[in-house]
Amino acid sequence: MDSNVCRAVPEGILLSVHLQPGARREAFAGLYGERLKIAVNAPPVDGRANCAVIRFLAGFFGVAARNVELISGESCRDKKFLIRGISAELMEKVKEVL
Repeated sequence: MDSNVCRAVPEGILLSVHLQPGARREAFAGLYGERLKIAVNAPPVDGRANCAVIRFLAGFFGVAARNVELISGESCRDKKFLIRGISAELMEKVKEVL
């Protein structure tokens, strides 16, 4: 996997995401350029899609939602998330879904 998609940082893992809001189901949807595409049910209104992807990532990595932070891209589809409190070994879980 490209190191731009998922990389270890001192705080945890930095994940580059392309968000697809308003999807029929929530799931990883492969790669979109150099980003991991994630589909969520929520519409892109009032931050609902951002909250949905935070819950999705928290569930996938088994951490509390408060440990998933939107670093950039609040109002666009291309986003960066910091997942705190997990080790670099969990990057292998991301590779499995691709």
